[in-house]
Amino acid sequence: MAFKCIIVDDEPPATRILKNYVEKVSFLEEVGIFNDSLKALEFLNSNKVDVIFLDIQMPQLTGLQLSKIISKEVKVIFTTAYPDFALEGFELNAVDYLLKPIAFERFYQAVSKLNAEVKTEIVPNSQKEFIFVKTDGKNKFQKVLLNDMLYVESLQNYVCIHTSKEQIITHSSLKNVVESLPGNDFIQIHKSYVVALKHIESTDSFSVFMNGKELPIGATFKEAFFEKIEENKI
Repeated sequence: MAFKCIIVDDEPPATRILKNYVEKVSFLEEVGIFNDSLKALEFLNSNKVDVIFLDIQMPQLTGLQLSKIISKEVKVIFTTAYPDFALEGFELNAVDYLLKPIAFERFYQAVSKLNAEVKTEIVPNSQKEFIFVKTDGKNKFQKVLLNDMLYVESLQNYVCIHTSKEQIITHSSLKNVVESLPGNDFIQIHKSYVVALKHIESTDSFSVFMNGKELPIGATFKEAFFEKIEENKI
């Protein structure tokens, strides 16, 4: 698995070093370099990115500000010459905080954490019939039958699971929910939505219609979604 990553830094020497380091690591794939955080945000809104190497001292929009508004599914590794920001960086759930000048050994230590996270993820079970969703309170979980699930909606640090009977909100990411669902039965159509194929009533080029709702199809997910539809057409 290669993690798609971008580098956001307004200092050319720093971007050259990071680009060189990324090229040395087999499980990283550089898909963009930006010296402007607003341009990086625009790219993130329309492209799949797994990791962002993010300088903190940036004009217009600082790295800390950018990290607060991008999708929580994007892993952030801060890169900066200023150690004073380390605590705030970790409070934002950054994977790591690299202090310039960055040695390759330290860089590799940081990106290795990405693989460690993947190795601990639950492998989806195609025979699974239900999941347990954590609700408010210690050790409180609610059983959700997969047959009842219509779609899952991302709400920043929470997700809302829409079923044929109710809506259940839990503190999680859309990525975590997707990885717990059978891939043949559910598909992501937008950065904020995963839908159950069996409950789709109709589609057009831009939307999915189900249970009286119109859900948008994101450009990043359109091709894979309609390939899945093609597999099931007559």
